[in-house]
Amino acid sequence: MNPRNRPSSKESLVSPSTTASNEAISRIRVLIADGHGVVREGLVSRISRNPADITVVGEAGTGREAVELWKQHKPDVMLLDLRIPELHGVETIKEIRGTDDKARIIVLTTFDGDEDIYRAIQAGAKGYLLKDVPRETLMDCIRRVHAGATAMPAS
Repeated sequence: MNPRNRPSSKESLVSPSTTASNEAISRIRVLIADGHGVVREGLVSRISRNPADITVVGEAGTGREAVELWKQHKPDVMLLDLRIPELHGVETIKEIRGTDDKARIIVLTTFDGDEDIYRAIQAGAKGYLLKDVPRETLMDCIRRVHAGATAMPAS
């Protein structure tokens, strides 16, 4: 490279548009599936509050819609209520995992100790949280599951 063509120490070899697209690519893409609109809106708000590494790519109000949005968006992680209309949460997990065995799904529910939680884990859920979980715990769970770990409370 000709010394005159080299960027100065203040210049970058990466263009701003490349940097922006790399940041967008590195964000964890989350799909939210819950039958209650106010819950979905609350989750979007909690997730969108400030983390630069997580973004919501879609919201589903039914299990069927969750399956379709999964196929459309191919999110990194899905937050799924077990008691979602049209297709129960466990069946939603099975259907998604049937088409994408690497799907990372976190069950988000109000039911602690429910038999459905056990069935959801058997179906392939990678995490389980109660809906009253603190925001940072939710964010940590999304990051951990995205990284390939499971996130289950000790209880």
